[in-house]
Amino acid sequence: MTLQATLDAFKADFVAGKPPYNAPAPVHAIMKRATDELIASGQAERTLKVGDKAPVFTLNDPDGHPVSSAELLAKGPLVISFYRGVWCPYCNMELQALEAALPEYQALGASLVAISPQVKANSRKSVRQNGLTFPILSDVKSQVAEAFGLRFTLPDYLIELYKGFGNDLPTFNDDPAWVLPMPARFVIGQDGVITYAEVNPDYTQRPEPTDLLPALRG
Repeated sequence: MTLQATLDAFKADFVAGKPPYNAPAPVHAIMKRATDELIASGQAERTLKVGDKAPVFTLNDPDGHPVSSAELLAKGPLVISFYRGVWCPYCNMELQALEAALPEYQALGASLVAISPQVKANSRKSVRQNGLTFPILSDVKSQVAEAFGLRFTLPDYLIELYKGFGNDLPTFNDDPAWVLPMPARFVIGQDGVITYAEVNPDYTQRPEPTDLLPALRG
């Protein structure tokens, strides 16, 4: 099954309220409204694109060790996945799919990192829960996400919904701002130029891990 088929099946169960999900219809309407408004804002069209120079960054892994994009690029191309956090089931499914594709990336000389705004403890949970062997990096206050054009502020009505779910982003991310990155995936060449870019303001839609292989081979 493809990644998107897996995500679609999960979404169908969630919307249908199948156990263990029991969110009423108004909840789905609120989440859809927020997604539709983010799409309509056009922010996804203003993110970094193929041909743009990628920002250079150094972020910490769950053990507090710094991971430098420049050092990784010295070894080969770099695949970056921006995700929302361990609390997001769609993100966890994507991370698992990326882990499955990792040998193909490595065979082409590429490194893979995933970036979220969450604190190190939650990054460790991402690693443990999804059986990951690639670095998960903490983007403090979503600064790197902002450099790529991905950071957005949640609308007030969605914040209230998240609070009801127990998704306390200020605690998860050690940041009082209710901000998240749009899920995105990039391939950066050794010259620092973006060769593949996929950004979707609809968090239920993710590209297949194999979609970026031509960029790595190129």
